[in-house]
Amino acid sequence: LMDLNESPVYVLLNPAINHAQKDLPITIYENELHVIDGVPSLIFVRSSYTIETVEAERISVDHVAHLKPSDGGSAATQLAAHLTGIHSAIKMLNSRIRVLYHFLSAMQKGEIPCENSLLRQVSSLLRRLPATESPKFQDDFLMEYNDTLLMTYLAMITNCS
Repeated sequence: LMDLNESPVYVLLNPAINHAQKDLPITIYENELHVIDGVPSLIFVRSSYTIETVEAERISVDHVAHLKPSDGGSAATQLAAHLTGIHSAIKMLNSRIRVLYHFLSAMQKGEIPCENSLLRQVSSLLRRLPATESPKFQDDFLMEYNDTLLMTYLAMITNCS
C-alpha cells in the first residue's frame, strides 16, 4: 500500500442511522510510525478532522438531501428537471452575454453612440470576474470542484442508507 501512497488514509463509514448525530457517520484513520519492541511499524490511528464547506458544496448537499420522489417521479427525474433548469439558465446567460458583446462591438465600430455609463458598468462587472487563465485559478477551481463532488457523493451515500 505504501508503494501507491506514502500516507494512506482509512475512512470507515458507519451505516447505522442515528438521527441525533449531527456529524458525518465516518471515522478517519491515518497511518503513524510506531516502534513496537524495537521494530518500526506503521499502524492506523484514529484521526480528528473538521469539515470546511463552501457555498457550492452546501447547496449541492442540501439539494441531494432533499431529493425525494414526489408525484410518482423518481429522484432521477427530479435531478433531470433540475439540470434542465440549470441548462436553461446558462443558455439565457449566454444569449445575454452575446447581446452585450454585439452591442459593445457596434459601439466600438462607431455604429451606435458611445454610452459611458454602460461602459463603466461592464468594466465594473469584468473586474469582479476571476482571472480564469491563471494556474492558481485552475488549481482552486479543481480543488473546489473535487470537494463538491466528494461532498455530493457522501451525501448520496448517507441519504441512501
